[in-house]
Amino acid sequence: MLGFLKNPVVVTAEINLSLVALTVMGLMSRLWGLSYPRAVVFDEVYYGQFVSLYMKRIFFVDDSGPPLGHMLLALGGYLGGFDGNFLWNRIGAEYSMNVPVCSLRFLPALAGALCIPLAYQILVELHFSHCAALGAALLILLENSLITQSRFMLLESILIFFILLAVLSYLKFYNLQRHSSFSGRWCFWLLLTGVACSCAVGVKYMGLFTYMLLLAIAGLHFWHMLGDRTLSNVSLVCHFLARGLALLVIPVAMYLSFFYVHLALLYRSGPHDQIMTSAFQASLEGGLARITQGQPLEVAYGSQITLRNVLGKPMQCWLHSHTNTYPIRYENGRGSSHQQQVTCYPFKDVNNWWIVKDPGMQQLVVSNPPRPVRHGHIVQLVHGITTRYLNTHDVAAPLSPHSQEVSCYIDYNISMPAQNLWRVKKSESAGRPVSILPPRSDTEHKYSSSALDWITMDTNIAYWLHPTSGAQIHLLGNVCTWASANVAAVVYTCLSLWYLIRRRRKIYDIPEDAWQLWVSAGQICVGGWVVNYLPFFLMEKTLFLYHYLPALTFQILLIPIVLQHLSDHLCRSLLSKSMFSALVVAWFSSVCFAYRTFSPVTYGEPLSVAELKDLRWKDSWNILIRKQGR
Repeated sequence: MLGFLKNPVVVTAEINLSLVALTVMGLMSRLWGLSYPRAVVFDEVYYGQFVSLYMKRIFFVDDSGPPLGHMLLALGGYLGGFDGNFLWNRIGAEYSMNVPVCSLRFLPALAGALCIPLAYQILVELHFSHCAALGAALLILLENSLITQSRFMLLESILIFFILLAVLSYLKFYNLQRHSSFSGRWCFWLLLTGVACSCAVGVKYMGLFTYMLLLAIAGLHFWHMLGDRTLSNVSLVCHFLARGLALLVIPVAMYLSFFYVHLALLYRSGPHDQIMTSAFQASLEGGLARITQGQPLEVAYGSQITLRNVLGKPMQCWLHSHTNTYPIRYENGRGSSHQQQVTCYPFKDVNNWWIVKDPGMQQLVVSNPPRPVRHGHIVQLVHGITTRYLNTHDVAAPLSPHSQEVSCYIDYNISMPAQNLWRVKKSESAGRPVSILPPRSDTEHKYSSSALDWITMDTNIAYWLHPTSGAQIHLLGNVCTWASANVAAVVYTCLSLWYLIRRRRKIYDIPEDAWQLWVSAGQICVGGWVVNYLPFFLMEKTLFLYHYLPALTFQILLIPIVLQHLSDHLCRSLLSKSMFSALVVAWFSSVCFAYRTFSPVTYGEPLSVAELKDLRWKDSWNILIRKQGR
């Protein structure tokens, strides 16, 4: 039985040194000097506020996106011991010593670094050569815009990481389809596809574009499976259910769980409470809980309520009163009742609260058991702070003389009796009404741009400027890579149309396996570019250059695919292959040159005025020039 001990136990492993080297270089390019600059950079002023709220467990809602990305940024702050005490009021503000800058920026930087090995593996799973996969990874590594975006407390690098992870997971799952269906690895990669898609959508709604693309590709692949007569009906049903569970049910459940965790973490009242129901606000620590504690869910005599005009223009507002009174006479000489003012107030305030009183009783608290207020009941409304009754009488209103004035009654003993009985026309079935956040209008930003500006990179964004030296950080891409990506997309489109026309004429210029490879690459790369770019032409929101980065990533992956295809199928002679290889080497050298040229504004290195002017390759770029430069 102990014979196996006669020989040593040996474990062997295959290590792809190229992949390891790419990962190390990616980590170095994204993590080096991560705490510099120690100042608020561009949208860190926006996301930092949410991180502070997480640290203090104060409830908030960001109407621009789901909560997973914010929670990941907050995780970095939590791991670094951030207490949330920092005023995120302006770009360029110096971070205080209690702010763990490196920790807050670590997760976006790590995600950006891991995109490099993911790009390598995606091309390998697409069955392209090691050289092409290496080229894709190097292009992502040397893309200045991706470096800049990943080195700060921003969400795009995390979004791109989950997008690429979803693509890679699906490709691995699909490649296992023929010989390892329902194996452990097959199930793992299928489940990971759904998880990554859910995380991508949970970081930013833009992740939905790639998710829908993968669902379409998965649907197409399953459609082809239906024509495979070797698969039984039971097998097809199992395949369908597995895909439905992993790509639909689990992502939806995970997406909802992000909001559950968000709400579980934030249990204290905050400035965003007003967009939630009063019942929810009462569940938060502080805030309405102090007022509504012990109140019945259904409106009853003695209940403390707020009344809101939901049809008001330009925004809805609450019935509000305060100690100020109407003037004895208005500027036009018209008299008033001099009663306590009642107005419509657009914000949550303690002066918005009213007590529902039974006119036949003096009691101002809820009885036990509570007596519900029903449709048609006559009530009085007592202002919670001033204890005066809501009143109306035959006096002209201050702004609408043709209407009656509404006030809180003050007895001046001048024969002006109170008229403070109100009939309830309709009551809410669950008690308190839902409040709605007024629509937010986007204003034009100095660095906003149109989607057409992104393709040729006619725009940039100044992220940070040193107050004295010429050091500054810009969101600028590698000019050579962006131009090459556009050329690759055009070449792919033209070649695909040519092949389709020729194939229609029964002329097959490339082998069938090469054609299938070409189509699969287009589904992922061109499809990824299209779904992550074209929707922005339909959006009315303010757009920035960084919105293009997910689409750009897919377009960059297309470059080595097109280059390998040209080398394998259009360069037929040895001489042409040699010349093409020389051109590729020269082109990649220009990519490296462009990366090094713009790296000072990627990493924030000090530059002189002349050096800054030399970087302005396009007149539309806003390179900031200051005379203080050395």
